[in-house]
Amino acid sequence: MSLCVRIIPCLDMKGGRVVKGVRFGALRDVGDPVELAARYAQEGADEIVVLDVTATLEERGHRLDLLRRLRRVLDVPLTIGGGIASVDDALQVLAAGADKVAINSAALATPALIDSMAERFGAQCTVVAIDVSRQSQGFAVLSRAATCDSGRELGAWAAEVEARGAGELLLTSFDRDGTGQGFDLEAIAVARAHTTLPIIASGGAKDEGDLAPAIAAGADAVLAAGMFHSGRVTIDSARRALIQAGLELRT
Repeated sequence: MSLCVRIIPCLDMKGGRVVKGVRFGALRDVGDPVELAARYAQEGADEIVVLDVTATLEERGHRLDLLRRLRRVLDVPLTIGGGIASVDDALQVLAAGADKVAINSAALATPALIDSMAERFGAQCTVVAIDVSRQSQGFAVLSRAATCDSGRELGAWAAEVEARGAGELLLTSFDRDGTGQGFDLEAIAVARAHTTLPIIASGGAKDEGDLAPAIAAGADAVLAAGMFHSGRVTIDSARRALIQAGLELRT
């Protein structure tokens, strides 16, 4: 586990707007990305993750103009994902202002992309996003915005991702996404048992009470969207809850 726990708001993007849904569907507009990102950074977010949730299915790259606007208002690390299918795509995103690049479907289709990105840019900015769904035999890894079963299992894929040089995992439970049922603690534990990489837990957080259990299960950071967008939880109240649980946060 990292020395300090991180709190990371997530902006899921579609058509230049922040959206939120349930299990990656029924997306609704929740605001302007630049305004939300600036607010979260001012409130004390440790990092911001921006995921273009339709880029892969639409077979296009990330919106670099939006990324540049985000960079101008942010002084915290920014991770960008969605539609990044090559080293050249990653280079464009980094040049536009990203600190880290998250790949998902492209990594599953061409695992050597992880090696190439880690070699070119370093492990510290190579993030592999893993979307999983619970099955009778464990956790299946999904691709293409959770529309396809990749045929891989969480533990084995997490181990391979680390062996290929990635520096961090963004683990999202498709089953819990947008449900407010809390993080899938078993999925976190399975990933932790197969990798030493930092794990960002995602999918299912309803309020402050869901955060510390994710860390106890093996996550190093907690990512949430809906609970912050709705105003139910602030970055400050999330920080206080984790501190009360005896966890050390970044200052």
